[in-house]
Amino acid sequence: MKIAMIGQKRIPSREGGVEIHVEEIAVRLAKMGNDVTVYNRRKKGFPLLHEYKGVKIVNVPTVDRKSLDAVVYSFLATIHALFGRYDVIHYHAEGPCSMLWIPHLFGIRTVATIHGLDWQRAKWGGFATKFLLFGEKTAAKYADEIIVLSQNVRRYFGEKYHRQTRYIPNGVSRPQIREANIVTKKYGLYKDGYLLFLARIVPEKGLHYLLEAFSKVPTDKKLVVAGASSHSNGYFEKIKETAQKDDRVVMTGFVQGAELDELYSNAFLYVLPSDVEGMPLSLLEAMSYGCPCLVSDIPENTEVLGGCGFTFPKGNVRGMQRCLKVLLLRNDLSSVGVAGKRRVLTEYTWEKCVDQTIHCLAR
Repeated sequence: MKIAMIGQKRIPSREGGVEIHVEEIAVRLAKMGNDVTVYNRRKKGFPLLHEYKGVKIVNVPTVDRKSLDAVVYSFLATIHALFGRYDVIHYHAEGPCSMLWIPHLFGIRTVATIHGLDWQRAKWGGFATKFLLFGEKTAAKYADEIIVLSQNVRRYFGEKYHRQTRYIPNGVSRPQIREANIVTKKYGLYKDGYLLFLARIVPEKGLHYLLEAFSKVPTDKKLVVAGASSHSNGYFEKIKETAQKDDRVVMTGFVQGAELDELYSNAFLYVLPSDVEGMPLSLLEAMSYGCPCLVSDIPENTEVLGGCGFTFPKGNVRGMQRCLKVLLLRNDLSSVGVAGKRRVLTEYTWEKCVDQTIHCLAR
């Protein structure tokens, strides 16, 4: 098939779950012999690639404003794709799905992957929220197939739009387990000597809850905050101010490669206190490394955890604080980590994801 993908910021990139998802499936679809084109957003500082691991890349101009970025990019990418003679245009995320009606008018097959209910995210203002809801409604009305990453979103589309969807969860790659080396030299971190938060630093990830809870927990272990801001600079600055008040908190910024492997491989506990998720790839990754996990009890988190970890009530700082105190008293959580690793490496693979996705893309 000749396939176009529209929605992600760019590939290759670890900026978010959408980018990782698109890269993983696009590369695998290309290896299977499909003609795959990915529409990257062209911005200052982004590398200008035209091919990546067999995937063609078209670079589309956009504007550097969070309220207009997806609007301009998805419109221009869609207009370009109309002339590409694609068998199917695969949209990713609710915002870009707002343009899905255009190829539908021309009789081009469209598939939408809804990575999460983006309009629920706190970083968006009034216009952006309405735009995201419009994209959601457009996908529900016009897409030939809708893919969702969690059972919770599947239920949502069934109840609100009476629309059938295909549940295809994210996958995870085999991890590269590494001893602490880079992280020891850069941050003074050692095996089991720290808790890890690794995600975009945006309000819905709940890092402010974690910092408050951790500040009230007596422990010599550090809290590592790994990630960068995404359209939430005001929130990011507040987080930095809070973190500076506790010398046990280490902010690393964006991490990848061997340093990322080391952080996952040596953490005592991975913590994800999010209010909103699509399907948390960072949680899947942490579990694949055998890292014990403590997460908020939203359905998207507990679905992935599958009982192989620990939960606390969403947004409940005292509940998280109690969990942290109890878990930090236990010297060894490795049995929980092993169970989680076994679960995700068996049930969540990119090969399964691609095999199911290609059936949705085909007529």
